[in-house]
Amino acid sequence: MHAVHSPTTAPDRTEGRAVILGAGLAGLLATAALAPRYDVTLIERDELPDRPEHRRGLPQGHHAHVLMSSGARIVDQLLPGTVDEWIAAGAQRLGLPHGYVMLLPQGWLPRWPTDEFVISCSRALLDHVVRRRVLALPGVRLLDGTTAEGLTGDARRVTGVRTAEKVVNCDLVVDATGRGSRLTHWLAELGLAEVPQQVVDSGLRYATRLFRAPAGDFPIVNIQADPARGRPGQTAALMPIEDRRWLVTLSGTRGGEPPAGEDGFVAFAQAMRHPIVGDLIAGAEPLGPVRVTNTTANRRRRYDRVREWPEGLVALGDAVAAYNPVYGHGMSIAAKQALILRDRADQAAITAAAAEGWGHAAGSDVRFPDVRGAAPSAADRLIWRYQHRLFRTALDRPDVAAELVRVFSLNAPPARLFRPRTVLATARGPRSAPPAEPPFTAAERAVAA
Repeated sequence: MHAVHSPTTAPDRTEGRAVILGAGLAGLLATAALAPRYDVTLIERDELPDRPEHRRGLPQGHHAHVLMSSGARIVDQLLPGTVDEWIAAGAQRLGLPHGYVMLLPQGWLPRWPTDEFVISCSRALLDHVVRRRVLALPGVRLLDGTTAEGLTGDARRVTGVRTAEKVVNCDLVVDATGRGSRLTHWLAELGLAEVPQQVVDSGLRYATRLFRAPAGDFPIVNIQADPARGRPGQTAALMPIEDRRWLVTLSGTRGGEPPAGEDGFVAFAQAMRHPIVGDLIAGAEPLGPVRVTNTTANRRRRYDRVREWPEGLVALGDAVAAYNPVYGHGMSIAAKQALILRDRADQAAITAAAAEGWGHAAGSDVRFPDVRGAAPSAADRLIWRYQHRLFRTALDRPDVAAELVRVFSLNAPPARLFRPRTVLATARGPRSAPPAEPPFTAAERAVAA
């Protein structure tokens, strides 16, 4: 059974009707992008909650999510006032790297203010605020509890979507159904050739638990894996979220996965390169069970290599490229794709935007043992050597670190790290050792105690 929400339709929809498949963040932002020009029907398999609650169709929603400043600015551009509403609801706006205590492979990252930030909250709250705003837009209709079963049209043009109950005809279909997208199968039904895919799978497992946080402001605490160790990559992230909670996500690649249950959760965190996350939660009150997901492979569907793409069809978000979530780039890439969609329904441009996140995620995962789907090249190894020295230099040089932060937060392309000034600073290298211990402030140490 499905529910229908339909605000009053605004006049002068110049480009007809659009159907968006999937009401996750990518689908919601696509709806916001198209609503000024289309009457939009948003089709979602789940029955959507009216409050910030987890839902079955978003299994990764239990785990750590950060929205980078690049994505947050786009969301505010499409839906003005959203960032303020997130913060009013309890989300944290934390500076990058000022709001982080982060152990990189090269050492502890010093903290200083920049223009970049992340939004730290539960995925349920993040989606709820955006969903409420999108469903209030004129001309937007929601069909939840409804499953799309295929496309209508042919290899030249898509004309609508089939559900179990009816055909929804439209001028544009947008697939935002995520990792489980059926679009490659639907395209084959229309007579198109098989879509090439790339997969880089490190076997990563996510295990997450909520804890009661002490009163007071606290940063994100992040222990990153060191690929140079030649062992499975293990990470820990402690995120302050709404309702005075810590969301703690542990991860490990193939052969080094965190436990799937409560026994050993704290011990696994304490066995990291530094035990700080485990120490912080050792005496904290758990607020629920451990949640686990193993669906973390990097997967890119190369729609840019389909020679004759049908008119009236676009895919974005995880339906195009799904990344290992440990890098925190998926939502910001989806926001960038929605901005492209606002101006033109150009699948080639949207697929190209996915390449930025692919380079960060798949290019890093290939370094861990027993990774499946890719092998590093000689060029990769040369870049890794440069990156290692760049990161080590950044721990001592705020000007280099600022460049690194701009690229990591997707506010600048990776090529920026190869500008002459940055290359010269990297060649000169660091001038002093990084902090020996986690760089907490005195106030944060008091909160932790």
